[in-house]
Amino acid sequence: MAFDLRRAEPGRPSVLAWLLAVPALVFVFLAVAVGTDTPAILQLDDNVAQRAYDLTADHPQLVDVLDVVAVIFGNLVCGIALAVMAAYALWRRERVVALWIVVSGVVAIGGNALIKLAFQRDRPLFDKPLHEIGGYSFPSGHSTGAAMFFTVAILMTIVLTGRGWKRRIIVNLLALAALGVGASRVFLGVHYLSDVVAGLSLGMVIALGLWLLLVVAGGAPTPYDLAVLTGSGRKRAAVILNPAKVGDVDDFKARVRAVAEISGWSEPIWYETTIEDPGHGQANSALHDEVDLIIAAGGDGTVRAVCEEVARTGVAVGILPHGTGNLLARNLDIPLNIRDALDVAFGGQDRAIDLSTLETDSGANTTFLVMAGLGMDAAIMTGVNDQLKSKVGWLAYFVSGVKAARFPAMKVQIAVDDGEFKKFRARTVVVGNVGFLQGGIPLLPDAQIDDGMLDVVVIAPKRFIGWLAIIVRVISRQKRTNDRLDRLTGHKVVIKAEKNMPMQLDGDPVGEGQLITANVQPGVLLVRVPVAPAPGA
Repeated sequence: MAFDLRRAEPGRPSVLAWLLAVPALVFVFLAVAVGTDTPAILQLDDNVAQRAYDLTADHPQLVDVLDVVAVIFGNLVCGIALAVMAAYALWRRERVVALWIVVSGVVAIGGNALIKLAFQRDRPLFDKPLHEIGGYSFPSGHSTGAAMFFTVAILMTIVLTGRGWKRRIIVNLLALAALGVGASRVFLGVHYLSDVVAGLSLGMVIALGLWLLLVVAGGAPTPYDLAVLTGSGRKRAAVILNPAKVGDVDDFKARVRAVAEISGWSEPIWYETTIEDPGHGQANSALHDEVDLIIAAGGDGTVRAVCEEVARTGVAVGILPHGTGNLLARNLDIPLNIRDALDVAFGGQDRAIDLSTLETDSGANTTFLVMAGLGMDAAIMTGVNDQLKSKVGWLAYFVSGVKAARFPAMKVQIAVDDGEFKKFRARTVVVGNVGFLQGGIPLLPDAQIDDGMLDVVVIAPKRFIGWLAIIVRVISRQKRTNDRLDRLTGHKVVIKAEKNMPMQLDGDPVGEGQLITANVQPGVLLVRVPVAPAPGA
């Protein structure tokens, strides 16, 4: 999990202000009401406290649960959990974040104690208390600590995870947990409702306010500023989108405009791909418009077409992955969530990567960014059911792979850097510019997209069961090679098959043939990637 503080930047800058102002006003209102013995608040507190007590008193098991909650979310356990999070932030060289976590804990615990001394409000009094506790009541210390702790946890979740349903579930569960801790204090009969609401408000204000003060206002230059350094400073961008992939085009454009505006870029120039032109002509037009950044929004085919045209121009390409494979984005750590990918496109840093040319005896003369090959892997690409692919995404390739597992072996010869041909018996041969497949499978673990080299893997299991041993070797990144799995590396790779075999390029079938010639073009393409941590930061 990588820290990306931009993930905590809302779509509208006013959102953070409201998130801070509302609980602050709630706390001030309740503090004044309690401090002046406002009858309406006192009556509401008494009514809620009595009803909660009556409910809990009839369920002794519930009292035991509430006692456990009191221990788990006490100052000691929360302090340990905060220390662990701060240590993790330090380990990831996020010193400002670690400082924020520590200061939030100290201010919440110390501030709550001081406020209690100022108000000296007595706790609810019952003939048979459910839980014995001393000290004053306003505001609730457990509620303040829980709100602070879970606000910290929510912000850490946001900066460590991409947008999507998983993050929403985690954030909602953390928020509900904070409310649950607060409610437990009322049902345990040790706090009034106003104590809990004030405590929750105070904890949130402390954590969020210190975030704005220490992390947002006191942090390093934003990634958006770093991105300006790599361009001309005019901040003109073009967006080339594949309407068949992005879905609702108007909604997509609105999302792009929102992030562009936040990061200080002008209104993008829009282009749409067609069946006849998957991106070459649009990229050429964008270059003539002298933009600083060209964003490709679509599948691997759209991205490849744009990159082919933009290579060697010095203009950076941003990638918004809308395809099924998205292998280039995955290998460059570009988020698959479009909102996060937009942050990278407008606020990342430029990385020079390799582009590779591919020629075949079937007439193909093009480039690839990810992988090319012939044999079973190409048969998998050809055999993918498009309807299944649209429903389950890249898992459709797994289904096709199972069907193609009995693809017959072939005799091939491979030459690297104009050397002598070596003979192999193989089910599939893959030439890669990158190393990882979907799901993080390291097919070519030593491959780097900017090392000026091509990596080759020759896979030749004798029987169907032999695939299991190969899968284990690939996933465990074993270096050992033999006639079942061999690897080669070079600047130029020539592959000759004994007969016509299916071929693929970046996951797209490119017909059948016997000869493939691949050459690497080092560092000819600039791609916008996430900002890397500064050395020693």
